[in-house]
Order: sequence, then C-alpha cells, then structure tokens
Amino acid sequence: MKKPVLAALPMLLALATGTAIADDLPEFTLVVKNHVYQPSELKVPAGTKFKIIVRNEDATPEEFESTDFNREKIVLPNSSITVYVGPLRAGNYGFFGDFHQATAKGRLIVE
Repeated sequence: MKKPVLAALPMLLALATGTAIADDLPEFTLVVKNHVYQPSELKVPAGTKFKIIVRNEDATPEEFESTDFNREKIVLPNSSITVYVGPLRAGNYGFFGDFHQATAKGRLIVE
C-alpha cells in the first residue's frame, strides 16, 4: 500500500516547487484602458522567466497576443490574466491586442 504513495511523492513535490517558483518570479503589470496598453513599453530582464499581469479596464474583451514570444490569451472585461514569459534574449518583442490592433500595441524591451 505504501508504494503508490511513494510513487506520487515526486509529482507532489514538483507541483509544490513549481508553485513556489512561479510566486517568486519578477512581475510586471500592463493595463488595457480605452483599447490602449499602458505602458506601451515594458522593460524586463533578459535571461529570466517573468510574469505579466494584464488588467483589462475596458468594458469589452481584449486578446493579449505576441507572435514574437508566442503568447495569446483573452482578457475579459474588467478582469486580469497572468502571462508567463521567458527567458528571452535581449532585444525588442512586440505585443498587441488582437481585437483592437490599431490602438492596443506595445513592446517588451528586454535588457
């Protein structure tokens, strides 16, 4: 009977460690307001995994998307999402709001 419990132990430790690591990641915030990302440029560290909190203050949904760092996630009205990114090499990486591409755009400046 003890073998199944012991077999599950590494998986449970991995899940617990993954949560602890995710909580320790550098965090940056983007706000969508009037279909514009604020700030439009976000400086983030190179070679480090980080998270971006995207908060949509509009009454309509938006889609946070980047073909440069391969992310795509819908942000419902008056709500937030967390997007995990990186590690990235130094450079500039664009992102945009797929539902309002003319106004909702910005870039990560990775240094």
